[in-house]
Amino acid sequence: MAPQPDEAVKAAGPLPRRLYHYNAGFLRDRRLRRILALCGHQLCLGRPRPEDGVVVWGRSPYAHRGEAAARRYGVPLIRLEDAFLRSIRPGRSGEAGIGLMIDPLGVHFDSSAPSRLEQILATDYLDDSNLLQRARDGIDRIRTLDLSKYNIHRRDHPLPAPGYVLVVDQTAGDASIQYGGASAQSFGAMLAQAMEDHPAARIVIKVHPETALGLRKGHFSRPLPDRVSLLGDPVSPWGLLDGAIAVYTVSSQLGFEAILAGHRPQVFGQPFYAGWGLTIDHNPPPRRGRTPSKVQLFAAAMILAPVWYDPCRDRLCSFEEAIDQLEAELRAYREDRDGHVAVGMRLWKRGRLQEVFGREKPLVFNESPGDVHPRSLLVWAARETEALHRPGVILRRVEDGFLRSRGLGAELVPPLSLVTDDLGIYYDPSRESRLERLILTPPPAGGLARAARLRERLVALGLSKYNLSGARLDLPPGHRVLVPGQVEDDASILKGGGAVRSNLALLQAARAAHPTAVLIYKPHPDVEAGLRPGAISENEIRVLADVVATQADPVALIESCDEVWTMTSLLGFEALLRGKPVTCLGAPFYAGWGLTRDLGPVPGRRQRAADGALLPRPGLDRLTYAALIAYPRYYDPVSRRPCPPEVAIDRLASGTLPRPGLGNRMLAKLQGRFATHARWWRQ
Repeated sequence: MAPQPDEAVKAAGPLPRRLYHYNAGFLRDRRLRRILALCGHQLCLGRPRPEDGVVVWGRSPYAHRGEAAARRYGVPLIRLEDAFLRSIRPGRSGEAGIGLMIDPLGVHFDSSAPSRLEQILATDYLDDSNLLQRARDGIDRIRTLDLSKYNIHRRDHPLPAPGYVLVVDQTAGDASIQYGGASAQSFGAMLAQAMEDHPAARIVIKVHPETALGLRKGHFSRPLPDRVSLLGDPVSPWGLLDGAIAVYTVSSQLGFEAILAGHRPQVFGQPFYAGWGLTIDHNPPPRRGRTPSKVQLFAAAMILAPVWYDPCRDRLCSFEEAIDQLEAELRAYREDRDGHVAVGMRLWKRGRLQEVFGREKPLVFNESPGDVHPRSLLVWAARETEALHRPGVILRRVEDGFLRSRGLGAELVPPLSLVTDDLGIYYDPSRESRLERLILTPPPAGGLARAARLRERLVALGLSKYNLSGARLDLPPGHRVLVPGQVEDDASILKGGGAVRSNLALLQAARAAHPTAVLIYKPHPDVEAGLRPGAISENEIRVLADVVATQADPVALIESCDEVWTMTSLLGFEALLRGKPVTCLGAPFYAGWGLTRDLGPVPGRRQRAADGALLPRPGLDRLTYAALIAYPRYYDPVSRRPCPPEVAIDRLASGTLPRPGLGNRMLAKLQGRFATHARWWRQ
């Protein structure tokens, strides 16, 4: 288990180890019990001793049992609540949350008494430069990723035309209303105030997601005045805030997000974010006189107060790591929520494809789409045809990612990462790919630092795409040039090769440029085995190369050499990650950005914009971010859920990866054959 983060320790405080509960919900919620266990707590039933405590869920209808027990036995009472980034679906759907508030003082939405969050805002200096930078990056990142407490909204759903007043509804009977100094009547007063303040403006009432799903009632219903409309559509909350000219709320978390979006919302209850000078308060809460900035408010509410949980590595984690995980899960949800038809997928691959892309709706595998007109088609990139291009259908080309596995796909080792590309595919420079566009797009705040950490860890652990074991050779002294051979009919050469398209021609070009250097030729494993074209005769190799590195560790070779010459091999990218000069005779995805010496036909769009202006050079960390973080999707075979690349690196480094033996290969084919029917065993 990883060490508990400092902010988690600070949030939890010196609490009793044994916590007694009187609600069966604690027995059913495995995630909740696990987070408490990782915080050092043991849930118990019965009568607490003087050194123990009692735990309740916020101000739930059953909390009075625990409150009475704490008073009776004179022990501390601890209240729990979800953190402000929770999950994809609302809690009533049964989906577990990713963060928890553990509060020995009160609960953040109950203004009648101080809470742990209020204490932090009132007494902590909140002036640590590192903390505040983390908060700034966090605000930028959740806005860029379009994250909120619940995340079933659609980023592409049409929004109302800008210029409206936003009034935020909540679910009837929500505890934050009653305990936040408000009532059901506050919502009518809020709407009346908004209409009075803005007599000519359109007013949009945002319906709570649980109300829109039919799970709970709200406070507003039709008919409404002509210029007032209800909005129950699953729109982006950040997009909605960007289009508003004013925001009115009782105690909704959307009021907090409005502050982060640059608004000064009018507040009719007493939520945790009211009373600090960042809101217009119609019912000012007691005790709060300090004036923190919105960055400090975010630091307290999102970094210092909550405990965050990493469900893949089963440990407590930092706020940033929780965002990494939620980002991975949310990307999978957003891309897969409408389901896919998968075309041109080999049988043995279908099991892993179902695990990665079929979590929301099972994949339907077809050899060709026929008369099917799905919203999304997945096709293995090399099997794309013109017949697959249809109006209104998103075509996503699938390929292995750049951190794939321990072992080759030819051995039926399933991948940890897959890329999906709706524009092209990374190895084909004849058209724009999604990877190219990501390289040209600045990462969100903190992205470059994250990419640098990822790159440094990869290098330190000696990881690569396939992580094949191999011999470490004793190489001759001198200026060493590594020349990696390739499969000559590989799609990256057919699509991205230049004048040099054979291993022999590559070796000849490297020797001509370095007549006195030590040339180290590494044959491709499939070519060595005689399975694919690209072999060079022994006589020709003997004339051109000083060392033929058969069965050698590719990462050790890169580290032992001074530079790399390649057509389009991924070893060129892995050499860049390790700071080695790379010369490209083709146009791989990493060429043309100012990081390589390019002798091949690099697309001009990587250097100049459409108007002819020179493009800024992205740098190695932006290339790393795009290729290893933003472009692929990662799957953790241990927790069986989407994961960020950092988790995949942990799995590759530790070797905790299921590996198919002979029997498993047959099973993989059977699972692939029946993967279309996965809905039967997933119910």
